[in-house]
Amino acid sequence: MDWNALKSFLAIAESGSLSGAARELGVNHSTMFRRLQAFEAELGGRLFDRIDNRYVLTPLGEELLDQGRQIAARFDEIDRRLVGKDVLPKGRVRITAPYNIANRFLPCALATLRDAYPEIEIEVLAGNLELNLNSRIADIAIRVTAHPPEHLIGRKLLSIPWGIFSAPGYLDGRTPLESLQDLARHRLIGAAGQMLNLPAFSWLEQHHPTRISTRCDELTAMSHFAQEGQGLAFLPLDQAREGISCLAEFPPGKSSDLWLLTHPDLRRTERIRLVMEQLTGYFREIEF
Repeated sequence: MDWNALKSFLAIAESGSLSGAARELGVNHSTMFRRLQAFEAELGGRLFDRIDNRYVLTPLGEELLDQGRQIAARFDEIDRRLVGKDVLPKGRVRITAPYNIANRFLPCALATLRDAYPEIEIEVLAGNLELNLNSRIADIAIRVTAHPPEHLIGRKLLSIPWGIFSAPGYLDGRTPLESLQDLARHRLIGAAGQMLNLPAFSWLEQHHPTRISTRCDELTAMSHFAQEGQGLAFLPLDQAREGISCLAEFPPGKSSDLWLLTHPDLRRTERIRLVMEQLTGYFREIEF
């Protein structure tokens, strides 16, 4: 059995689409389609039905899924153990981080490492997808979370307070923002999707739902709507940048804990250890 075909099958089953599986494995849509067709021909049956533009497992696909996951877990374990024995400061290190951290902080954080260890290759995967370091999609994860997954190890880098942001001059001619009660007189940028679970947006939904005129499911997008004067945005202070101003702290947002995480099998890999030390030193010097 072709290992790439099995990996492709599992990725489609997890994402429910060819395009999602292609992004996860770093191949194009047509390659994913060819792999699936060849795999189904090899097995002599369909693995998926296409329903409402989603790939849904057939009975044959469901039967293969559990076995395929077990096989994949064993391959991933072998991969991690072999990589964990690597003692040379060279090779690829994949880092996943939220968009704003990846764009604004990682280039500076890793600049001196690039000069000191030119044979370490950095690959940055920007996004907020659920962590899956078991599959070696990434070696290191930077995530904002109150409860890191128990199967990962790492350290808390810092806590980030929240603030109320607007475009410069947004308050000209508008009600001053002297207390949280004044939010009732402003247009607000709220959350959508999983972002609604954050304390800041749970508070907004409870206290000012009728003032929310725009919703986003990602913080950087919120900041750009605020920059265009479309309302007040509620953001952690790492989102501060030219083009938006922090008007006041936002205590209902509480603090966001930034964590640096990896898999236990990889913690002694030299290149991963060096990158984690570099990131730890950089982020612990930041003050908000």
